[in-house]
Amino acid sequence: MDDKKTKELMAKCETMKDDPALMKECKLMLDEMADKKVVMEDDPNQNYTNMAENISAEDVPKVLEMALKIAKSGKITDPEVKIAAERLIRTLEPL
Repeated sequence: MDDKKTKELMAKCETMKDDPALMKECKLMLDEMADKKVVMEDDPNQNYTNMAENISAEDVPKVLEMALKIAKSGKITDPEVKIAAERLIRTLEPL
């Protein structure tokens, strides 16, 4: 995914971060990450269960960033986690 598209997704995410459908997709992805015990390199001690239970609109852009990293990561190979990340990204498309 190119930087221009990433920036557009992040900008759209900022304007939609209160959207219940977007928050639901974020929560689903975080729950999936917690179930599969996914560890992100830049945040290895994050508790995704806690984050999912207490998600706020302010967390949505951070979760989208994680989804973008998961979508292009070669290290995270779990298909359910990849699908959850891609679903979250698609919630913001088409731009």
